[in-house]
Amino acid sequence: MFPMVTGFMNYGQQTVRAARYIGQGFMITLSHANRLPVTIQYPYEKSITSERFRGRIHFEFDKCIACEVCVRVCPIDLPVVDWRLEADIKKKQLLNYSIDFGVCIFCGNCVEYCPTNCLSMTEEYELSAYDRHELNYNQIALGRLPISIIGDYTIQTVMNSTQINKEKNKPPHSRTVTN
Repeated sequence: MFPMVTGFMNYGQQTVRAARYIGQGFMITLSHANRLPVTIQYPYEKSITSERFRGRIHFEFDKCIACEVCVRVCPIDLPVVDWRLEADIKKKQLLNYSIDFGVCIFCGNCVEYCPTNCLSMTEEYELSAYDRHELNYNQIALGRLPISIIGDYTIQTVMNSTQINKEKNKPPHSRTVTN
């Protein structure tokens, strides 16, 4: 009779333990139920990037002195700088500047080391193209300023969770949609 009592006690302990484990899993599920979804419906909602986001490179042709520092600091020698030496003024004249964003790793070294600040990182991240040759931007394409998604009334902008936490002190799993 003694083994039968210990068997019932073991069964009871196992039942309580199983109920506790199921309850813990259920509590985790309930804690996730009140959170807002993280998914962004991309073409109709766009996230606002942080201030240190490294997007497409913006180039100002008039500021460039063709020193080729950007080419030397680039880990893959990506920027193509064509220039000619003007004999009468003994200065380099920039002819063409291009970057292939299909190869660029967006490290930001060219922007950081440029002595004249003619290169800057923008917040533009939509660089998709059907042909990889379309990703080779010359000085004209690099000189275009990015289109602001904040001013477009047809697109909802969604802030990053880090900006929400800093500015509004909300819980980390909330999302704010602004128009």
